[in-house]
Amino acid sequence: MPPNTTASSGQKPGKSGRKKGRKARLFLIVLVLALFGGVAYGGYWGVSTVRASFPQTKGSLTLDGLSGPVDVKRDGNGIPQIYASSDEDLFMAQGYVQAQDRFYEMDVRRHMTSGRLSEMFGSGQVKNDEFLRTMGWDRVAKEEYDKKLSASTKKYLQAYAKGVNAYLKGKDGKDISLEYAALGFTNDYKPQEWTPVDSVAWLKAMAWDLRGNMQEEIDRSLMTSRLGPKQIADLYPEYPYSRNKTITQEGRYDSVTGSYVQGAGTTAGSGTQSTSGTGLAGNTTAPNGLQSQLSKLYNVLDNVPTAVGVNGNGIGSNSWVVAGKYTITGKPLLANDPHLSASLPSVWYQMGLHCTSVSSKCQYDVSGYTFAGMPGVVIGHNQDIAWGMTNSGVDVTDLYLEKITGEGYEYDGKVLPFATRRETIKVAGGASKTIVVRETKDGMPLLSDRDDELVKVGKKATVDSGAPDRGDGYAIALRWTALDPGNSMDAVFQLDKASNWSEFRKAAASFDVPSQNLIYADTENHIGYQLPGKIPTRSKGDDGSLPSPGWDSKYTWTGYIKQSELPYEYDPQRGYIVTANQAVVDKDKYPYTLTTDWGYGTRSQRISDLIEAKVKGGGKISTDDMRQMQLDDSSEIAKLIVPKLLKIDVADKNVRDAQKLLEGWDYTQDADSAAAAYFNATWRNILKLAFGNKLPKELRVKGQCLNVAPVDTTGPADENQTVRECGQREADQAQPDGGDRWFEVVRKIINDPNNDWWKAPKTRLDKAADNRDELFARAMKDARWELTAKLGKDMDTWSWGRLHRLFLKNQTLGTEGPGVLQYMLNRGPWRLSGGEATVNATGWNAAGGYGVVWVPSMRMVVNLDDFDKSKWINLSGASGHAFSAHYTDQTDKWAKGELLPWSFSDKAVDKSTSDTLVLKP
Repeated sequence: MPPNTTASSGQKPGKSGRKKGRKARLFLIVLVLALFGGVAYGGYWGVSTVRASFPQTKGSLTLDGLSGPVDVKRDGNGIPQIYASSDEDLFMAQGYVQAQDRFYEMDVRRHMTSGRLSEMFGSGQVKNDEFLRTMGWDRVAKEEYDKKLSASTKKYLQAYAKGVNAYLKGKDGKDISLEYAALGFTNDYKPQEWTPVDSVAWLKAMAWDLRGNMQEEIDRSLMTSRLGPKQIADLYPEYPYSRNKTITQEGRYDSVTGSYVQGAGTTAGSGTQSTSGTGLAGNTTAPNGLQSQLSKLYNVLDNVPTAVGVNGNGIGSNSWVVAGKYTITGKPLLANDPHLSASLPSVWYQMGLHCTSVSSKCQYDVSGYTFAGMPGVVIGHNQDIAWGMTNSGVDVTDLYLEKITGEGYEYDGKVLPFATRRETIKVAGGASKTIVVRETKDGMPLLSDRDDELVKVGKKATVDSGAPDRGDGYAIALRWTALDPGNSMDAVFQLDKASNWSEFRKAAASFDVPSQNLIYADTENHIGYQLPGKIPTRSKGDDGSLPSPGWDSKYTWTGYIKQSELPYEYDPQRGYIVTANQAVVDKDKYPYTLTTDWGYGTRSQRISDLIEAKVKGGGKISTDDMRQMQLDDSSEIAKLIVPKLLKIDVADKNVRDAQKLLEGWDYTQDADSAAAAYFNATWRNILKLAFGNKLPKELRVKGQCLNVAPVDTTGPADENQTVRECGQREADQAQPDGGDRWFEVVRKIINDPNNDWWKAPKTRLDKAADNRDELFARAMKDARWELTAKLGKDMDTWSWGRLHRLFLKNQTLGTEGPGVLQYMLNRGPWRLSGGEATVNATGWNAAGGYGVVWVPSMRMVVNLDDFDKSKWINLSGASGHAFSAHYTDQTDKWAKGELLPWSFSDKAVDKSTSDTLVLKP
């Protein structure tokens, strides 16, 4: 799951902006000189500015509103364990402590979710705010708070907000963080009080990044400008059910009872959902004008700051649980490592929340990973159970074409009026801007209103003959489950105090968005899995894989899958459960289409194989075995391709020398491996030659230009009649990204050496490739000279880690601030092992380069026999303060695959405590 709130600047500043920018840069240069140059007065002022925001972690403080004293015990990594005697005191203290360490991060997050980034960062964020206001996350969050959440949840949210505000009371921005001190030289922004709705809205940002297949829906439509239906199908193969196992294996949908059952049951039959999309009123190709719209829509989406993932792409996660019969302890072991965007500070905040005596007055004794800005623990364990999460990837978004007529839109032959609202965006250092948001009857916002060019469809647009005349064009609207009020916040508190499988499933029923794979283990030696979420059902023939015609009611969602119908598994006979974004259930055992865009099961099957190998060998699995599995960096695509590469007769001695690196390679992608570097470079070039150069410009890397045929074609460009066409996507969002969908694409054709995909046109330097081996030979040559340019001629100095590097960047001023400030706030690089679609999933985008774009954002292994023997690690550290000792103090260990001790019992926490702060009423 879970931020990466990039505040990017899309506009050039005016004269006043440039003056303020120069003033800010001058200040920052002086500050850096003061910090690092030892200037007497300046040094004192600079260091005092930095230290002013560091939290007090010892002694005592008075907090108005507490009913009793609260102990905050921090270990050597600054990780807090909070002890209180009432629920309200516990969550009030959580708000206070998280604000101490992370308030700037919290403040940026809430400005993102409410579409108010311009208030902090100026005019460069107006476009983002317009889009976020159109989505209306904070409005939905307020409706959830007012109408959906339980009284106890509201009480906890209020207590949390009270704690945050107790920390803010009497503080200026510079007393809160270094970033506010810098912002103070460019605008007069001042932090405002925290509200309960600010916490609830964060779940909407999470849900947006974990929204499912909306990106694939756009990409498939864009591909139609250059590829035919069969070619697109080649690039989106079906899930390999016979090779890579689904999450649930011992249950099925029972058509008699209308529920999902474990063990015996009738088959699902043909089901009620189609597996072939018929969006766009049955067209197999997108209208040309729609391609233009979707391309521009993608650009709008790409600019929206990410909360936890890479704008919906590349998001994965691993979690698995092993029953006690296969573990050394005789009790379950549970592992989890969500793969998310690399951010600084990490999206996660480790914390323990303990009632000094668990009772009806104080019900919690829980520890794990939290989000700064939201009360409760999201992933972790209490005294009875442990749980983990991975993104399910179910399809909960659909794009609709809307026929606009006058002031309304067409629906079943009638013109209905839009619901409208006005939103005023305040801009730091500039004039406010007001926008009008239009929504259909289902509350679907018109995303196309956020760009003038999105309003009209091209003159050559083609749709089904039954479609209304395009007139001024079609708009694009979004249907998304998270835009309906829900009660996921209730689920967080219910999970935190659940004591058994029944209570866990009850909590899961409230976890409507984002839909996550939930795994479970308890101290009574049970393990389980539950798919939760508000998942829509669609009419037969519509699977949500392409945009649908909004003017036809048969494409309206027909309802939602009932909780009793959602797949689950409890104590399966095989003794373990693995979730790693693979298909949840076999399509022949389930009547509903959950999505057409699963992860393809490369990671999940590798984890299953590792568990099976240990068990079948007669061994028992330990906590450290689970850790070692998390670090497995074996390349499944290398196992498939390398034997073919080694059989190719290479004439060029330099390329042949590189080819020899692959001889005897064990396919592991260690940071020190030269073979891994060369293979991944070869894989990247195979993808580029076979697929990337044949994709439309909207999917290719921005600035990379090709000569292509000026009309739609399914074959190579005619060298005598071509046009220069340049890519339009950011490097970390382009295709082919090299993930396990592309593994499956290549696997399907690897033994067909004359397949058309293996053909590549000649260039000024290379002759045409007419088959697989010729294309592979060319890719090996290109890889050899690419690495020579990047790493040098001497192959003895090559290593995967020199290419595959992680930089941690403060996600606001660390990406868009002056260089000096970026130097102060950012850290790295780290040379990493692992890769795309490996268990140690340090993701990179093969179209754009080798740099790390998403990572295991944390790792944990929970020991249900003795919680004090559990282990955990975070990507960065507890603190969001750039010069705190705990800013990135866990990163080196994380990069090496190490885990920290995870204290839970009173005795273990006391033993590990370095600082104790007492909060007094």
